[in-house]
Amino acid sequence: MIKKQIMLGNDAFARGAWEAGVKVSSAYPGTPSTEISESLAKYNEVYAEWAPNEKVALEVAIGASYSGVRSLAVMKHVGLNVAADPLYSASYTGVNGGLVIIVADDPGIYSSQNNQDTRAVARAAKIPVIEPSDSNEAKEFMKFAYELSEKYDTPVIVRSTARLSHSQDVVDLMDRIEVEDKPYEKQISKYVLTPGNAVNRHVEVLNRNIKLQEEGSEFPVNRVEYNDLSMGIITSGIPYQYVKEALPKASVLKLGLVNPLPKKLIEEFASKVDKLYIFEELDPIIEEQVRSWGIDAVGKEIFNVPGEYSVNLIKRVIKGEEPNIPKSYEVPGRPPVLCPGCPHRSTYHVLNKLKLHGAGDIGCYTLGAAPPQSVLDTTLCMGSSISTYHGMEKAKGREFTKDWVAVIGDSTFMHTGINSLTNMVYNQSTGIVLILDNSTTAMTGHQDNPATGTTLKGDHTYQIDFSKICKAIGVPNVEVVNAFDLEGLTKTIKEAREKEELTVIISKAPCALLNKEVTKQYKVNKDLCKKCGACLKPGCPAITKLEDGKVFINDTMCNACGLCFSLCKFSAIELEELQDRRTYL
Repeated sequence: MIKKQIMLGNDAFARGAWEAGVKVSSAYPGTPSTEISESLAKYNEVYAEWAPNEKVALEVAIGASYSGVRSLAVMKHVGLNVAADPLYSASYTGVNGGLVIIVADDPGIYSSQNNQDTRAVARAAKIPVIEPSDSNEAKEFMKFAYELSEKYDTPVIVRSTARLSHSQDVVDLMDRIEVEDKPYEKQISKYVLTPGNAVNRHVEVLNRNIKLQEEGSEFPVNRVEYNDLSMGIITSGIPYQYVKEALPKASVLKLGLVNPLPKKLIEEFASKVDKLYIFEELDPIIEEQVRSWGIDAVGKEIFNVPGEYSVNLIKRVIKGEEPNIPKSYEVPGRPPVLCPGCPHRSTYHVLNKLKLHGAGDIGCYTLGAAPPQSVLDTTLCMGSSISTYHGMEKAKGREFTKDWVAVIGDSTFMHTGINSLTNMVYNQSTGIVLILDNSTTAMTGHQDNPATGTTLKGDHTYQIDFSKICKAIGVPNVEVVNAFDLEGLTKTIKEAREKEELTVIISKAPCALLNKEVTKQYKVNKDLCKKCGACLKPGCPAITKLEDGKVFINDTMCNACGLCFSLCKFSAIELEELQDRRTYL
């Protein structure tokens, strides 16, 4: 009897990798893909790790594949950009043990800096892509992906989206397949990509994709559902679910293989329906190829390119129905905000007070661009803050960058910030780099990194020391300051601004959510409150202004960081011991 379990898509991906006999997995956390690796780490048969970045993660998985075992790399769509170098070359070398790369796209840009489509990257890299539509398919398609990888000697991308990764569905649980390790054979012409070898491997890649396109029409991951032939819809992934709900009587070609496209199957389906629609999120990847074959189809001229699709979208565009959403269902806007007790708030308060501009980076601290902090002027991609700051100095000189600092988090510094800082030292840059060390990869849910001293499996390991790294690469001035020491941080930054040398300031305090047990909190003595508003300036959500102008601290949110206490000049904020400990969420 098959055991069934309700699973998140990400948990199902992990289960599929385990069932497929995967032995090695490497990843860098990034929403919406993070939980895949966290779930996979629970299986004892799989070695799972957090890598410093996605490039390293993919190279680890490639090495494991070369040695003869089934391996996995996991990342979000922008992480695939970081891993592009090994990705394109691995397409040429092929594999030994099966190699799968799970990439999670973010069509709604819920937690990303752009809206890119992994299918477009895969087309350029000439790597096959398969895309499931629910949790059970996420699990089953993983097993098929490894079969595909080994049969066609290629890495395979399994594409997810935020909606699939974080939706739940019933999954059929199977036993693990114990795959025998493939013997390693020394093959210089295959695995060493000198120009002479790469020329020949490119031909292999082209022939492989022709074969995949021809044979893909028979793959079980594709499915044709003939109903009313007046309307046919080609779709894939989560949009398939929207099509089935909005247009249950339409004929549907559900593609599981989305690169290369199964041409014969698409031509056959198109020939049997009166009007053909292509319903795909993000770029017109399927649409452009189908139209290039001379097949008439309706696509992006009626469906939008950016953003996430929905049942209401397809009902409105094809059926002309307007969604009837009661006003009571409308959710008020809630801008993102740093958590109560976040050490970044304290650091930004100092930077704001000093009227400094910040070259920002990717992490919780990106919120420093929003009021009331309003410090960050730029945020581009992982590790970019230090490089863009360096570029500003080389373009405009030290007089310009005296009013600027580069801001980067601890995990992001390990990701790609080290390279940028090395570049500053090598090319004799000056100025201030602030490493906001909150002892975790907070934005994606508190994952460990090389600076936390703990692995994905929970084992204790060597803990990277940022100050030692900075000194080792030649940074002349390295300072470590408690993020909540406002006077010390202010003094350190002011002194660094006067130096004609590079200074790295490590603003250090743990993420407020790491210590979930709260034993103390602050309260306001209304008799002493002078309504000056100094405690309100950092924008802590636990502090609100009352109608009489005095302030109130929400005791369900305060976690006693002490920032407001240090700002109050009238001793109106007092610390009290809690009789009953509470859990801070």
